[in-house]
Amino acid sequence: MERSKKILCGLQNQYYRATWKSMGFSTDDLKRPMIGIANAWSECVPGHFNLRQVAQRVKDGIYRAGATPVEFGVIGGCDGMGQGHDGMHYILPSRELIANSIESMAQINLFDGIVLLGSCDKIVPGMLMAAARLDIPCILLPGGPMDGGIVFDGRQSDQTSSTEAYGMLTAKKISEKEYTSLENLSCPTCGSCSYLGTANTMCSLSEALGMTLPDGGIIPAASAARLAIAEKTGIKIVELIEKNITARKIITNESIRNAIKTCLSMSGSTNAVMHLTAIAHEAELNINVLEEFDKLSRTTPQIAKINPASKYNMIDFYKAGGVSRLLDEMENIIDTDQMTVTCHTVKENVDNHIYQYPKNSELIKTMESPFGYQGGVAVLRGNIAPNTGITKPGAFDKNLHHFVGEAICFNSEEEAEEAILNGEVRSGHVVVIRYEGPKGGPGMREMYKAMKYLYGRGLSKSTALITDGRFSGTNNGCFVGHISPEAAEGGPIAIIEDGDKIEIDVENKMLNLMVSDNEISLRLSKWKRPEPKFKRGYLGLYCKIASSGAEGAIMNYDKLV
Repeated sequence: MERSKKILCGLQNQYYRATWKSMGFSTDDLKRPMIGIANAWSECVPGHFNLRQVAQRVKDGIYRAGATPVEFGVIGGCDGMGQGHDGMHYILPSRELIANSIESMAQINLFDGIVLLGSCDKIVPGMLMAAARLDIPCILLPGGPMDGGIVFDGRQSDQTSSTEAYGMLTAKKISEKEYTSLENLSCPTCGSCSYLGTANTMCSLSEALGMTLPDGGIIPAASAARLAIAEKTGIKIVELIEKNITARKIITNESIRNAIKTCLSMSGSTNAVMHLTAIAHEAELNINVLEEFDKLSRTTPQIAKINPASKYNMIDFYKAGGVSRLLDEMENIIDTDQMTVTCHTVKENVDNHIYQYPKNSELIKTMESPFGYQGGVAVLRGNIAPNTGITKPGAFDKNLHHFVGEAICFNSEEEAEEAILNGEVRSGHVVVIRYEGPKGGPGMREMYKAMKYLYGRGLSKSTALITDGRFSGTNNGCFVGHISPEAAEGGPIAIIEDGDKIEIDVENKMLNLMVSDNEISLRLSKWKRPEPKFKRGYLGLYCKIASSGAEGAIMNYDKLV
């Protein structure tokens, strides 16, 4: 029986029907399946700005297929707006709020299924976490990527170009006129960022996971096709309900592996590691996502290069065939029998896919002739990162895959950024930014600005950066993030000193502090746990019960017991 029938059928349930009818729903509406539309539309997030129009077309599809749509709002923060200030503390923790609020609305109203509308970094994984937790029919539909802007520094610009340009301006490499021109010309439309950041990585991986219709993650925000696929999504959610295809029939160990391989094949955002870990946790799967990334990165070729790894942006990727083309190329190494929200398997989707544009062999290569024979995301370990460190070798020069440098240490993002802009960081430095992990940050802030400033000042190929925080998917250069244990938990990153030698060895998956074990032990014995930065409100709770980056930075409520 449909969930909604429990409160909408029978004389005893007149109260619920009267409540719906107070908002204009008819008797006929209430006899149909009730489908929630979790819409993260706002005027705060460019990736969500078009979701009002998208939602209407989803409603059209639901009505057309014989069900009743019920729209409700979900919060969603833009990572870009939170960068470099206290707002970034809230970005990762907001993922849990999003999952919790969708779960709450679905259960309060006993929806039969949900269409999830969201495009951006923590909203997409938060919505997929809710789908996995609820295990009812669900489809995720993003709003699509924005167009690229005016050409700057050899590629179409985006909002991150402004941060790179500011580094160039402080280094007197460009004029103020060149710098200010980007303000009006780098973001010509709404949509998720035009590059392969965390937002578009997770939208792409939702396709690979089977939770988004083919092309649904990457059709441009400003295109007619975006509205057409919205209506198709509305039709499909009704079919999922009729066939009782719930989220956990799609989100399985094997579909998670398909998503991991897709991420590796396109050198997606390092944040995908923690988000897929959290989604698998909510689906109660027994897969170790971190170990799978480590193992599969050694055997999965990189066959796509998208900005920041190349000049091509997400719309170019869509025109080159997108995720469907990747799945087609990887057919022999993925599980093509996995069910998807089309009500067909991955193989059936790939076999029946119609490509609207010609191939682009500079953007998507074949398995026989890839960009590299190992994946674009790698897991490192060593005496700095006993549990894990995550890097993205597919997005930076191979000459940096082995880097030995001298540590220059900072206990916050802001300290590091000030030093970089003041010229204190020089070639050969390994910038260490710590106390920015899930607990210490709290919220595991991104070191996006620090990396962009290094790029802008001409240091991206002669320095490295390591942190217990995270990185934006747009970052390139030699970096290692997600270092665990984090500094606030007494991880070895806490005791690195200025001048220490650090070795980053991507090929051998190593990250090491080049001092003796005895010296490390001595320093750790003198370390003292710092006071939490937030003691009240949501972040006061989050920093108490957040798990490590290696565990997906989920909220571990057992710690409250």
